[in-house]
Amino acid sequence: MDVPSLIKAPVHPATAAAALTKLWSPRVVAEFDDYYVKIAKVLGSFTWHAHEHEDELFHILTGRLRIEFESGPVDLRAGDVFVVPKGMRHNPVALEECHVMLIEKKSTLHTGDVVTAQTRSIDEQLRGM
Repeated sequence: MDVPSLIKAPVHPATAAAALTKLWSPRVVAEFDDYYVKIAKVLGSFTWHAHEHEDELFHILTGRLRIEFESGPVDLRAGDVFVVPKGMRHNPVALEECHVMLIEKKSTLHTGDVVTAQTRSIDEQLRGM
């Protein structure tokens, strides 16, 4: 698998996220150890899912994101960082366009334990922007 050249150069996450054209379609912008750093442009509701073995870090670059949990929502705004613990069912929702940076283990599946039309493979996430 070829790694996009973008990964080997400095990246400004907010600029990279703003350049994305597809919603809920993350792109890998860096990797280290066993982790990918991804950026995404999101709007609307994603899907309820869980990552059984991996935590998921959200860093809000612009906009607002609500992460719904069965126990109630967590509201995030630009600059906030939040970790969804492994195994926790959640559903990200953006009522306005939101740009997000994610840090996830390389083993993390995009939609966790479910497959939907929004599911993106790691090969799709590694494609250049």
